[in-house]
Amino acid sequence: MNIANRQKLLGIVAIVAVALLVGDRMIFAPLTQSWKDRSKRIVELKKSFTQGTQLLQRDRAIREHWDQMRTNTLPGEFSIAEGQMLQALNRWQQDSRITITGTGTHLKQGNADDYANVECHVDGSGNLPALTRFLYEIEKDPLGLKVDLVELSSLDDRGSQLSLGLQVSGLELNPPPLP
Repeated sequence: MNIANRQKLLGIVAIVAVALLVGDRMIFAPLTQSWKDRSKRIVELKKSFTQGTQLLQRDRAIREHWDQMRTNTLPGEFSIAEGQMLQALNRWQQDSRITITGTGTHLKQGNADDYANVECHVDGSGNLPALTRFLYEIEKDPLGLKVDLVELSSLDDRGSQLSLGLQVSGLELNPPPLP
């Protein structure tokens, strides 16, 4: 092969190599990335579709559960909600036979204006079965309450008398604005 033909061949090979590199960078790599992105999006859409289908199938149960939760919330008026919470507290106390030494309630506004929490702090004492019964009565009550904090400590050396510190919060939906 003579030098002129070899130079032409090397030039053609160099041009083809540059064309392939440019084609890879400008066409093939973006198409491959687009294909991968599209595949991920398809997987996400299938997952979203499956979740949506499941929600639609459970629509009735979810709505019934929400209606039950909404009807068991505290009323929007703080004094009425506080009264209901204290009545429930007396009912739980009678059922469990603990001694309540102090209570305190206050309203805590939520992040949005459509709800608030009525927080109730309870101090009491009793033996372990009475305190566990008291906590059980709170949990099984249909009133929309949540136990936030439980503190137990012993009042005697044997641990037969226990002290209870309890914080319970109840949900108020659409409460009136605070002054």
